[in-house]
Amino acid sequence: MLNRKSDSPLKVSKFIKLAYEQAKINLGSTGSNPSVGCIVEKNGSVIASAHTSLNGRPHAEFNALNKKLDFKNSNIYISLEPCSHYGETPPCTKIIIKKKIKKVFFSIFDVDKRSNKKSIHNLRIKNILVKNGINESYGKMFYESYYFNKKKLLPYLDAKIAISRDYFTKNISSKWITNQQSRTIAHLIRSNYDCIMSTSKSINDDNSELNCRIEGLEKKSPSIVIIDRNFKLKKNLKIIKNEQNRKIYIFTIKKNKDKELFFRKRGIKIIKVDKMSSYKDYLKILQLMNKLGISRILLESGLSIFNFFLKGKMINNLYIFKTNKGLGRKGINYASSNNLKKIKLNNKRVNVYLNGDTLYKIKIK
Repeated sequence: MLNRKSDSPLKVSKFIKLAYEQAKINLGSTGSNPSVGCIVEKNGSVIASAHTSLNGRPHAEFNALNKKLDFKNSNIYISLEPCSHYGETPPCTKIIIKKKIKKVFFSIFDVDKRSNKKSIHNLRIKNILVKNGINESYGKMFYESYYFNKKKLLPYLDAKIAISRDYFTKNISSKWITNQQSRTIAHLIRSNYDCIMSTSKSINDDNSELNCRIEGLEKKSPSIVIIDRNFKLKKNLKIIKNEQNRKIYIFTIKKNKDKELFFRKRGIKIIKVDKMSSYKDYLKILQLMNKLGISRILLESGLSIFNFFLKGKMINNLYIFKTNKGLGRKGINYASSNNLKKIKLNNKRVNVYLNGDTLYKIKIK
């Protein structure tokens, strides 16, 4: 039972919200581990805060409590249930106990079977008060991709696309459809994913870098998966220079010894698959990506593969950047835009100023 005077629901909720703000920092950059945030409070003041490290370790609780501070009788607020199992690092419940934390508050249970609902018992036998379910509905939304990944053993796939007012995705007289503000927000969106998936055609046409060109977020540029059915990726592209040393994977069905040698010398991994035709074939590719440790994918491509994934109900959320300008004769599509036109944009607008452009986020499934 909560002490109403010191642990009011409003106070607990406030600190859990701060924990989620920490969790947002490395969302999409923690590999197969969830991005967790935590706040340590003592006598009403925050004395430590932390989030899960890049690539998933150390965990948020370790980062917060691994400081030369007196944590005795303090309270810790965590966005996700603390782990109770030994992996590459000891369980977070162990350091919580060691630091003599008095009360533990967390939002939702971890779905990992090694820890699911085990923390309450492990902490309470050490006379630590535990309370869960704070801001639970928000937690389920925040960790939707993590839950999906653990349940389906597949990466969580979202998509981003830019269109003109008249639903063209290509401008024959310019590389861009949307303005600089939209492109900056697009880079920010990329930082929340550990992988961008595109096609050799899109990358060849645009010479795309597919990174985060925002100061301070360069290290959060995602890995790249290139769908290159017939191995047509050009050698003289910006992305091939790989100045940020990101992981780049090319999925193809074709053999080309010269290209394979060229790309492998540049640290790019070539993955051959038997087929790239049916949804079942692409499901296998997603399963392979999951085994590579990829958990959150942002699809950035042309309309052809976009339509394929959309029709196959493989996309979870869709970001649409729409300019208020029509392209008319300057616009071109390499596939039908009918699927885009069917998507209802009413009340799906994201509240961000884009100087005439509009961003929509649509829940597909």
